[in-house]
Amino acid sequence: MESSNDAKYAEQRKMLTGKPYFGGDPYLTELRKQSQERAVKLATVRHEPAKYSAAICELLGSVGDDNAIMESPMFFDYGRNTHVGKRFQMNILCTIMDCARVDIGDDVLFGPCVKIFTAEHPVDPAACLAGVESARPIKIGNNVWVGGSATILPGVTIGNSVTIGAGSVVTKDVPDNVVVAGNPAHIIKHV
Repeated sequence: MESSNDAKYAEQRKMLTGKPYFGGDPYLTELRKQSQERAVKLATVRHEPAKYSAAICELLGSVGDDNAIMESPMFFDYGRNTHVGKRFQMNILCTIMDCARVDIGDDVLFGPCVKIFTAEHPVDPAACLAGVESARPIKIGNNVWVGGSATILPGVTIGNSVTIGAGSVVTKDVPDNVVVAGNPAHIIKHV
C-alpha cells in the first residue's frame, strides 16, 4: 500500500522518468513556485559576488564552477532539474522548462530569449484537457553557442562544438562540430 508521503511524490516521479503525469499536481505546483522565488532571489543578488554564486547553486541542480553568469529575468519550471557545467553564461529572458533533466556542458553560452522545452503535451484533446503531459531530457555538449531566440525541443541531444543560429528550432539531435540554423534547424556548415 502506498503511503501518503509516497503519493505526494508520485507525479514528480512519473515526470522525471518520462511517464505521463498531471502537471497541475499540488506538489509540482509548489516546486514551481519555489523555483520562481529562487529566480527572483538570484536577480536581487546579481551584483553581490559573495551571494551570487550561492544563489545560482540554490536555483539549479548542479553547477560546474563559480563562474556561471545568468542574467535576469529568467524562467525555470523547477531549476533543480537543470545541471550546468563550467563557465555557463545565459543572457536575459531565457526559459528552461526542466520537467525532465537538462544537462548543459562546459563553456556553453545562451543568447537572449533562448528556450529549452522538455515538456510535451498530448495531441489527443481529452488527454490534453485532463492536464496530462510528459517530458523528455535534453543534453547540450561542451563549447556550444545557442543564438538568441533559438528553441530546443524535448529529447534533443546537441553535440560538442556546435553553434545554433539565432531563431532556430532544434527538433532533432545535432552532431559535434557543426553550425545549424533554420526551422527546423539543419546543418549549414561543418567546423
